[in-house]
Amino acid sequence: MTRLHLSAALDGAGWHPAAWRDPAARPADLFSAGYWTGLAAEAERGLLDLITIEDSFALQSSRFGLPDDRTDQVRGRLDAVLIAARLAPATSRIGLVPTAGTTHNEPFHVAIGIASLDYASHGRAGWRPQVSGRAHEAAHFGRRTFPGIFEPAAFRTPEGRALIAELFGEAADAVEVVRRLWDSWEDDAEIRDAATGRFLDRDKLHYIDFEGPRFSVRGPSITPRPPQGQPLVTALAHDVVPYEFAAGGADVVYVTPHSRPDAVTIVAQVREAERTVGRTGEPLRIFADLLVFLDTEPGAAAARKARLDDLDGAALTSDAEIFAGTPGELADLLLDWRDAGLDGFRLRPGVLPSDLAAISRELVPVLQGRGAFRTAYESGTLRGHLGLPRPANRYAAAP
Repeated sequence: MTRLHLSAALDGAGWHPAAWRDPAARPADLFSAGYWTGLAAEAERGLLDLITIEDSFALQSSRFGLPDDRTDQVRGRLDAVLIAARLAPATSRIGLVPTAGTTHNEPFHVAIGIASLDYASHGRAGWRPQVSGRAHEAAHFGRRTFPGIFEPAAFRTPEGRALIAELFGEAADAVEVVRRLWDSWEDDAEIRDAATGRFLDRDKLHYIDFEGPRFSVRGPSITPRPPQGQPLVTALAHDVVPYEFAAGGADVVYVTPHSRPDAVTIVAQVREAERTVGRTGEPLRIFADLLVFLDTEPGAAAARKARLDDLDGAALTSDAEIFAGTPGELADLLLDWRDAGLDGFRLRPGVLPSDLAAISRELVPVLQGRGAFRTAYESGTLRGHLGLPRPANRYAAAP
């Protein structure tokens, strides 16, 4: 039986807007290092491949694309890359994948930040690039403006489609710049020979000379090539343009099916996107996102979600399918959807830390009992967890 890959998406007190009001939540600790190291340790206890850490240049909001004035939901977050850097020495095997945007961040800064995380974690770093077309985020930087497209339907208009194409085109360039910078040092560029006084072989550092409509980056990086060569690049995608973005530059794509037939359709669209962009090498690993509430007692998870819905004043909605049930029922769903062509899942815990603990302590043993999940880590690197080889350096001379 092909084993599943499992990951968890961490965001504040959990993915329900009222999660912080759940009796098991820890709202007083959200901005503490101990809270995040505890979550990472719990995920590693469950042998998960990786955790992702959400981030944004905007405060959380109940309105799509716009800030709100609600004071009954969590607002504020810590920087995802810095959280991951703190988690690196507190963990030993699990992959650490922070979100860092491509619309306002310089790719050079992202490249050295993720490369440094790969060193700090001994080869367990990844990156989730994220675009943003929100005008209020752009206003933080004053370098560009965006039209007021604030409803999902607006992205299907000609203006909306043009903005999506621009944002993902820029993101593709940013990923290419970052990947070139990771390769701008050959693996043996550092000599470190005190006797001869030679620390560096300058011929093994390379200019990347990238020229594009948004970026002009010469390189090389200031950080030597990361331990993994290329840290993992992952992307959340909902439609053809982001599928093609992921196919062109990512290693893993997170998708959001709402049924097994939907998963079959999306997997086919992702594979078509790979053909469209001419992807070579390893195929994309496809993970489905699910927002989950878990309890061993039948009906308890749904009741807990309903209480949170009442506290929030509205039923929870999400781009991902929402599951509330027992670990055994979730295992049934995961194994059924896996046969649609999925490689794994990214689970979004409704409430932290309780639903993450249910994943690691209840769901994982069920999957292990069915032979569908590992019983021990078999690799020390994130790429290794996913069966991905360490890539050759594009600038190094062929042996």
